[in-house]
Amino acid sequence: MPTAPPPSRDAAVEANVFWLRFQKEIAAALIVALLAMVGYAGYRFYVNRRDASAAELLGNAKSVEDYQAVIARYPRTPAGGSAYLLLAEKQRNGKKFAESNSTLQAFSAQNPEHELGPTAQLTMAANLEAMGKNDEALAMYQQVAAKYPNSFVAPLAMVSEVPLLKAKNRLDEARRLCEEVLTKYRMPGQPTDTSAARDDRMESIWTVEAMRQLRSMKPPEETKPAASPGTPGAPPMIAAPSADPAGPPVPPTSGGAPTPTKPK
Repeated sequence: MPTAPPPSRDAAVEANVFWLRFQKEIAAALIVALLAMVGYAGYRFYVNRRDASAAELLGNAKSVEDYQAVIARYPRTPAGGSAYLLLAEKQRNGKKFAESNSTLQAFSAQNPEHELGPTAQLTMAANLEAMGKNDEALAMYQQVAAKYPNSFVAPLAMVSEVPLLKAKNRLDEARRLCEEVLTKYRMPGQPTDTSAARDDRMESIWTVEAMRQLRSMKPPEETKPAASPGTPGAPPMIAAPSADPAGPPVPPTSGGAPTPTKPK
């Protein structure tokens, strides 16, 4: 039976030669990798401590000044983003709609990919509507609905457009929006029978509001056309005779030819 040849000593010699030639480069690469691992661990530790401190500060915040302090100290943390939104809501509740929109714009600039970005834009549109800037509010509602069609803010923005369109007498567009909400944004329900293959679609809060708005826009009843001045009246033959106030009432004559009198 043939046996494997013993390993050549040339491979061991080559390995030693390679180490002797590149030991400085290999050692430097190992040191760099080790420092990178230590640096990353330190960075994660710092980020976790910073986020925890920001969350703690936000948890104790109650006033406008408190929220502004969180934003100033931790602007790019999750707690800082939440502080922007809470500050904007507090300003909105105080009827400071312009300041609320400025806060929301700063939030969008600092957190362009935040999951609550669509909500911030929807709130900005509502603030514009509260300030009486209906054209700008309508444009922003339309932008939100088009940009986030799969988000919960889309049907809310579409329903919010309806009163503004009604005020502009653009009823066809308002009806189309309501019908689109009823078609696209019903919520799938749970089947009552496990053997059933279908599940009934439930009404959501948006579809209920869309239905209410749609019912308020019923087309007006068609009025009967009025008779023109030149339209002739009833023929004298079949018109009801007027009664003589002094004499007995005269019965109305029937249509057709007059009845001949019998000869005496």
